[in-house]
Amino acid sequence: MRSYDMAPAPTDRDAASGWEVAHPLGGTSLDGVRMAGFRDRIAAGLDLHVLPQPAVIVVVGLGDEPLCVDGATGRQPLNSLVAALSPGQARIRGRRVECVEMRLSPRAAYRVLGVSPRELDGSVTGLADLWGRHERRLRDLLAEARTWQERLALTDEFLAERAADAPPMTAEVAAAWETIVARRGRVRVDDLAASCGWSRKRLWSRFTDQVGLTPKRAAMLVRFDHAARALSSGQSPADVALACGYTDQSHLHRDVFTHAGCTPGALAGSTTTAG
Repeated sequence: MRSYDMAPAPTDRDAASGWEVAHPLGGTSLDGVRMAGFRDRIAAGLDLHVLPQPAVIVVVGLGDEPLCVDGATGRQPLNSLVAALSPGQARIRGRRVECVEMRLSPRAAYRVLGVSPRELDGSVTGLADLWGRHERRLRDLLAEARTWQERLALTDEFLAERAADAPPMTAEVAAAWETIVARRGRVRVDDLAASCGWSRKRLWSRFTDQVGLTPKRAAMLVRFDHAARALSSGQSPADVALACGYTDQSHLHRDVFTHAGCTPGALAGSTTTAG
């Protein structure tokens, strides 16, 4: 598992790592939602550093032991959690982990979280703080289900119910986000504003409220995400800097250190450790 992922690599059963992974056979009902179920079959343990990525991560724990989250607010045990797009330096550990993970695009997160992503305040926090009794209801439903496909179907239905009555993201904000993603973060804010017919100030305000980051920081995040994945696939920092639009290798180094707190070389070699 790479450190910018919240869960093991998406294989159905990874004997080497000891993780069992299940994906919904029929996909998901909502655009911008990916989900999977994970179980640590051999009690290898989970120990990872959470890095920024262009998705809000929701994890609903099913095991008896809570996850231990070390972040900006200190250490806290959480049965379920939500990680903002840019969650700051955080570390998550657990034993005998069993959970359902949801990866929400900003557009999907805006509909199902029930609050503006801006209110996540760039952190990893307890899902119960956002959903209250609904978080407990979902965990109870998942605990009673017998198979992974039942659990994933229940989760999908739960998210669809939350999205049904929620206001959608403003079309202009959604289009600006899609442009940032399509161009891998290599876009000017003035051009984004012009494309949707808004002033820079209006785009900045609406985008920040509905996505949780300013347009400029969102572009930096998307570019960093592509760079992090390229580094982890074995590409050299020099090649990654050129391919991802950094002015030079030093620029890449600074960006990686800002987002990950380490060098590109350290990021490339980072993996989860058993514990």
